[in-house]
Amino acid sequence: MSERGITSTATRLDTSALEEHIDPASLRAYRARLPASVRPSPATVVWPGVLLVAALVLLAFWTSLLGDDLFAPSDPSEGFAAWFLLLPYLGFVVVSAVLVVRALVRRAGRRQYRLHRFAEANGMTYAPVQPGPAFPGMIFTRGGTELAYDVVSRAGRHPVSIANHYAMTGEGKSREQHRWGYVAIRLPATLPHVVLDAKGNNSLGRRNLPVEFARSQRLRLEGDFDRYFELYCPDGYETDALYLFTPEVMAGFIDTVAELDVEIVDDHMFLYSRKDLSTLDPETWRWLFSVVDALTEQVARWARWRDERLGATHVTQSTGAAPVIHRPPPGVAAQGRRLTPRVEWLWIAAGLLVLLIGVASIIEDVVT
Repeated sequence: MSERGITSTATRLDTSALEEHIDPASLRAYRARLPASVRPSPATVVWPGVLLVAALVLLAFWTSLLGDDLFAPSDPSEGFAAWFLLLPYLGFVVVSAVLVVRALVRRAGRRQYRLHRFAEANGMTYAPVQPGPAFPGMIFTRGGTELAYDVVSRAGRHPVSIANHYAMTGEGKSREQHRWGYVAIRLPATLPHVVLDAKGNNSLGRRNLPVEFARSQRLRLEGDFDRYFELYCPDGYETDALYLFTPEVMAGFIDTVAELDVEIVDDHMFLYSRKDLSTLDPETWRWLFSVVDALTEQVARWARWRDERLGATHVTQSTGAAPVIHRPPPGVAAQGRRLTPRVEWLWIAAGLLVLLIGVASIIEDVVT
């Protein structure tokens, strides 16, 4: 891999705004513009403050009652029992204090101000929150409420967005929260749907990705690549995947994003993490933009890929003129645009079995 591709952004990125002293007047002017979804109302500090006061009063009351049993017990077992009784009230104080600090931090707007200044210093744009990012990746198409926070974007030949994604799906007891960090990179061409499931972020046999794909779409590649990733491509696109993932490109992905899941869909490449990627940590930003530069350098040849299913490459020759090479138009045939999700036949079979047992039981009751 080119050393220039790895280090160019890291050496040019100005991260001083993430750590430097903040001018109070500038901070006040900036946070006045923050939306309520990012900077909540004063009430969000008042009610945790009330809880904290109540917790301290209860703690003081029980401490006075237990008295000598806490600090000068005649029997060690009595002292242990006294502290055990006091433990829930200590926990109440700690939880209330955490809620107060969290509310104060959210209202301060320091995080957003630092990221705004960081983006500005590097010729990028920053948005504290964006509703429902219009991306085709698997984490963006789950329905429900979707928001992107701390969105840092860079324009140019390969536009990039780095943000933290929040989604709420389901209703009632089935409501679930989903949090991701992501990098979205615009590619020079529309490509087949390819997913690289990183093995390094799976735990206890459970995959990190929210969607599993049919095993028939798994493509095994040479070298060490299969030690780090499981590659999935649509059936019939194995040769195309081999064109895209040359040994040099595979080495680049291993060197840069072995701990992140990767999805290539339409004209985007996404990098996914369960942790926040848009942070106040300078080293994280240097790493991310080094990764972006390295990958975009590696995949530059992908712009030349064409789907032969949209038309065959052929040459026409006119008398007295140079031959003309006709290539298929940019794009992907319908069968290559999306991977097929895995069908959980075991759960379906179990559901049918339960249904059959229920029907059989009803029939037996009716007959007898």
